[in-house]
Amino acid sequence: MLRTLFLTTAILFGAPVGAQTMDDDRIKELALQAILENPQIIMEAVAILEAQQRAEQAQAAASVMQGLGDDPNAPVLGNPNGDVVVVEFFDYNCPYCRRAGKVVEDLIAADPNIKVVFREWPILGEASVVAARAALAARNQDQYEAFHWAMMTSEGRASEATIMRTARELGMDVEKLQADMNSDAVNEHIATSTELARAMGFTGTPAFVVGQQLAPGLISLDEMQELVANAREG
Repeated sequence: MLRTLFLTTAILFGAPVGAQTMDDDRIKELALQAILENPQIIMEAVAILEAQQRAEQAQAAASVMQGLGDDPNAPVLGNPNGDVVVVEFFDYNCPYCRRAGKVVEDLIAADPNIKVVFREWPILGEASVVAARAALAARNQDQYEAFHWAMMTSEGRASEATIMRTARELGMDVEKLQADMNSDAVNEHIATSTELARAMGFTGTPAFVVGQQLAPGLISLDEMQELVANAREG
């Protein structure tokens, strides 16, 4: 609030007001006078602050997105040399992520030049963490893709029992899977996903990065293809 009041005063008087030369009470007094004389000034100040915050977030996101599709510790489907990278942050227990899974699957089938990078981001409880760890550990048995789609198309909420049952149905070595679930690579992937998602301002799943475009939430295949087309156009 003090920051907003200070900025309001600065805007009104047309020049920065040195915070070191006046105390908070004086700033409030000047700001209140400014608001009473020019009520619209407070909305202008808020708009400026919001624009600054959006710019700062966009700048931080742009920095984070550089190399986002090149992490060797992130699973990749589609064309690993594709000209457009789609990064998905998801949770296996998120119903919207399961719907988004069909969109991603259809996108890969329709576009032979797309690279999809998966970021396991388990945010919906311990069972989600177990599912993410199991999926990432499945890489050591060359079963990530099969396990991923099996989890995305399963019914009901994933639990440790259903996760392990899925692994057995795929013919996986469950003992090895459980041992690999706590590997450094698995720990690093999940921790990095959390850091990246926060840096880009994502607050839930699913969330996508298409080229340099952020797309939080569930989107349709048409919307996804439009983002891909925009990315190809530069």
